[in-house]
Formats: sequence, C-alpha cells, structure tokens
Amino acid sequence: MALKLNVFQTVTEVVGTSPVGIYTAPVGYTGVVLLAQCANIGSNSHTISFSHQRGNVGSAVTTEILKDFAIPGNDTANLLPGKLVLESGDVLVLSGNNGTNLKFIGSILETLN
Repeated sequence: MALKLNVFQTVTEVVGTSPVGIYTAPVGYTGVVLLAQCANIGSNSHTISFSHQRGNVGSAVTTEILKDFAIPGNDTANLLPGKLVLESGDVLVLSGNNGTNLKFIGSILETLN
C-alpha cells in the first residue's frame, strides 16, 4: 500500500508535571506544526514548558521553545506564533506545574519525504 502524501493530525494532551513527548514525526514524513495552543482551565496562573527534541547518536538535543511560561487562569496561550518543521524522529515535549488544568491542542501536517 502506498503512503499518503499529506496527513493532518490533531494532538490533544492534558499537560502533566513531568516532561512527556506528545508527538513524534514518523519515519518517512516531515511534520509541520501549524498550531500549538494551551488552555489554562483553572482559576490560578500556571506555567508550561514546550520544547523540541532531536535525537543524536548517544544523546538527545532539547531546544526550549517556551520555558516556565505563565498562562493566567481561564486563559489560552499560543505556544508557537509561526510554523515549526519536524524532521523524522523529532519530538515535541510538554510539561507544566499543574497536572490537571493545562490542556494542549496542536495541528500538524505530515508530508511525505
């Protein structure tokens, strides 16, 4: 079966307090992050960290996009004002200071290499 040329993905996640990979660009595809937003559904301010991780031989390189970024209560933040290209194997990583009130949504276009 032939692989699809373009695949759109929606990624949702309740942000936990430990860093976790929420999306990995699949082998043979480049992922283009079109949207990355986080809603704080609680009444108090909470912080989020959002990063890109690329595996290298023997180690991974993590590049922070946002680190400990405060989102006011009952508000939403755009975590990525532009687009981000993810090569095969690249990972998006999230963590926050609250395990229930931060909710992430992202839109990703996977395009065949």
